[in-house]
Amino acid sequence: MTAARAELIEDRGESASDDEFFRSRPFLEAENVTHTLRITSEEIQLLAPLIVRDIPGTDRRDAVSPYGYPGLTESAGRLDPKAIDFSATNLVSVFIRHALGPSPLAGATKRNIVQIADPALPPKSRPSDRRQVRRNLEAGYDLALVPGPETMPQQRDAFLAAYEQTMRRAGAADHYFFGAGYFDRILEADRTWLALATAPDGEVAAASIAAVSDGYLHYYLSGSLDSRLRDSPMKNVVSLLVEHSRELGLPLNLGGGISPGDALEEFKRGFANRQEAWLTSELIGDEEKYARLSSGRNAAGFFPAYRS
Repeated sequence: MTAARAELIEDRGESASDDEFFRSRPFLEAENVTHTLRITSEEIQLLAPLIVRDIPGTDRRDAVSPYGYPGLTESAGRLDPKAIDFSATNLVSVFIRHALGPSPLAGATKRNIVQIADPALPPKSRPSDRRQVRRNLEAGYDLALVPGPETMPQQRDAFLAAYEQTMRRAGAADHYFFGAGYFDRILEADRTWLALATAPDGEVAAASIAAVSDGYLHYYLSGSLDSRLRDSPMKNVVSLLVEHSRELGLPLNLGGGISPGDALEEFKRGFANRQEAWLTSELIGDEEKYARLSSGRNAAGFFPAYRS
């Protein structure tokens, strides 16, 4: 087993890359990334953006990847997490969200299945979805795809209204209500877009942020107004992004559901022609401390168990 050493660098993501959204400076700053985790051995170097947090009631810390698919940038190879020495970091645990595709860390967990609309494969859409998309266009719905840095304040405000109404309908936790400043910042990133479906009366009915990262166009965050749900305008937004992914020559990652087989996953299946596993890694830096903090907890798969 090849030995490796982990260290923390106090930086908002040493691995920042302007052309990879989930490691771009606007995204890392919007997510309040505090450090880069650097893992090195004789054969490999891995870099991951992290949010380092104090563990309440202790003098120790743990860390988590920012939202989405930030992953690890790698020089080459594959590493066994059990070979990593975390002693220099003072981290009890680290939760890594991987980019789509194989993980550079062995033993990664299949966390979810995401739906992909791949332009390299025959397209797929349900007849009922195609009818609804056509019906909205015939009724006067207008579609627009605006590059992120060119979006207007009123467009971002319209997206925020639709997004927050969607989160309230879903009963989402507080941390999913990102706020206007978050969206303003991430839309500064290169190769981001705001996809908008505007109703005949001029009101934005549904919208989505899309971004390019790691070989995919990602359907990142989206929402529809309560008052427009009957028209299902999000189907027009997704159809627009499927077409955009075809023009870019990139598969569109539609993401998954909240739970396997739920209504959200079923909606996305209607546009997807393949699936991809999304992986995470649950790393324990201090086995003894982790066990003591987690004692008596019924985590039900949550990591780290002591935060369940």
